Amino acid sequence: MFSKQEAQQIKKDFWTAFGKSFPRKWLLYNTKVKDFSFKFNAETRKAEVSLDIEMKDEDFRNAYYNKIWSLEDILKDFIGDFQKEEYFTLDNGKVIAKIWVEKHNVSVFNKNTWQEIFEFFVEKMDGFERFYYEYEDFIKDV
Repeated sequence: MFSKQEAQQIKKDFWTAFGKSFPRKWLLYNTKVKDFSFKFNAETRKAEVSLDIEMKDEDFRNAYYNKIWSLEDILKDFIGDFQKEEYFTLDNGKVIAKIWVEKHNVSVFNKNTWQEIFEFFVEKMDGFERFYYEYEDFIKDV
């Protein structure tokens, strides 16, 4: 195991290496919709690319989720198979709507899997972004 400080340094090195390997400005939080963002996540046993719909107002959150869900087959063409949960509970107890793809058997703490994670991130986030830009007007019309 790593100390907390060592783990933080490894994660910092991971994200720095990702940025250097794939220098690109990602959409992420710049969707022009408050609390509607795309995220990268790398953990001990998996990597994940997600769309997090985090509005506090449940009606708005559900409306955006249902807009995305109405485009399910199209989204699948862009990112492949994905998971979804309309009421996903974060570790801090906050409930969000979430759509995500995962890659298992990789780890932020195993440098031998970093390139595999980076390529997964690029492929899936690029798909999410292309989907969003193609259907942005429809999605935003809530």
